[in-house]
Amino acid sequence: MANDVERRRWNDPYWSSAWVRREQLTAAATDLLVSTLGLSPGQRVLDVGCGAGPAALAAAPRVVPGGRVVGADISAPLVELARTRAATRAVTNVEFVVADVQADHLAGAPFDVVMSQFGVMFFERPVAAFANLAALAAPGGRLGFACWQAVAANPWFTGPALAPYVPTPTPAAPGTSPTGPFSLADPDRTAQILESAGWSGIAVTPHQLTITVDAEAICDDGQPAFLGVPEHLIGQAQAAARAHLAPLELPGRRYRAPLAFFLVTATT
Repeated sequence: MANDVERRRWNDPYWSSAWVRREQLTAAATDLLVSTLGLSPGQRVLDVGCGAGPAALAAAPRVVPGGRVVGADISAPLVELARTRAATRAVTNVEFVVADVQADHLAGAPFDVVMSQFGVMFFERPVAAFANLAALAAPGGRLGFACWQAVAANPWFTGPALAPYVPTPTPAAPGTSPTGPFSLADPDRTAQILESAGWSGIAVTPHQLTITVDAEAICDDGQPAFLGVPEHLIGQAQAAARAHLAPLELPGRRYRAPLAFFLVTATT
């Protein structure tokens, strides 16, 4: 099955529940992303890797009257949470579906705008995925997404500290690319992927901002076990993560989180 590793990850009960806390990091880019897209009434919008829906719910009021937003994600638990949020907020022009946009066709196409808030870095076949997104877009449709810059520019990420304790990742299958939050951190490679997928007018714009988040938004006690750290090494891994984050620590179990990401735009 396409994106099988990511499908398992995002449907895991721990990870899907922990992700709500991590939205403190990703939602920091919501206003900038939605503003950059210049949404207008009547437009049809697809939110790729919508998670629990923060970007889709922010976009929905901007396309009324007459417009509609579809949020798609491979995580059934997060899609269900997004639906609950939409119902609670009485947002009626948004729909959330469980789908893998690397290959699936979605009802509601063609879309005037395809957007993603840190959701497009998890395609095992990125050229095929972005080509499918181009096929889902209307002629002259626009693409806009946020993706992380390099790990070194994002010191809140504890991956380097936990790496010595995590089992060696399984190599990507032949014909596929490694997935993960930093898979689009090389702007030249990202532009090349988009061009190969049929997008044009590609612009990759760097952004930096610093926010304050709860400690659990970055690394909670369950993360090492979820990543595969052996039980007898979990204490050491947690200590390594805390040491890594010490320069960012604030009173009250809070952290200062410098975020470095790209906003990437293109057209069909």
